[in-house]
Amino acid sequence: MRLRPILYGVLALPLLLSLLGSLGLRAADNAMTVFKTSTCTCCIKWVEHLRAKGFQVTVQDVPSTDEYSRKHGVPEAQRSCHVGVVEGYAIEGHVPAAEIQRLLKERPEAKGLAVAGMVAGSPGMEVAGGRRDRYSVVLFGADGRTSVYQEYPGK
Repeated sequence: MRLRPILYGVLALPLLLSLLGSLGLRAADNAMTVFKTSTCTCCIKWVEHLRAKGFQVTVQDVPSTDEYSRKHGVPEAQRSCHVGVVEGYAIEGHVPAAEIQRLLKERPEAKGLAVAGMVAGSPGMEVAGGRRDRYSVVLFGADGRTSVYQEYPGK
């Protein structure tokens, strides 16, 4: 048995972990569970967006997402058609993967992120002709308070 390949593998592991960290994701950070209704097609498009950005998404079809949004502290005014859970954070609505990656990197004291409603041009809500409405990604806390985490301009 040759030990050299094993030794190289052991020595390369810290480099690989460092590379993942510099990309803003560690191995466990990309696992997300998304709760959605079985009839929602935009939710599947959002999940495809997340998978394309490296998230490992498990989808659970549920009769209603209200219970899951409430359980994970999403303020009622911020609710949308699906809710994801990643590393203890709730992700409500069509939040871009870049903002979720930023959230996981920065780790603010918050319950999660939300894009209220179903905004044209947000991930999963792309429309023919490239229309994109202006929207905000909102950071929300356990007390229900919100703040703008990122603005996306309309087009």
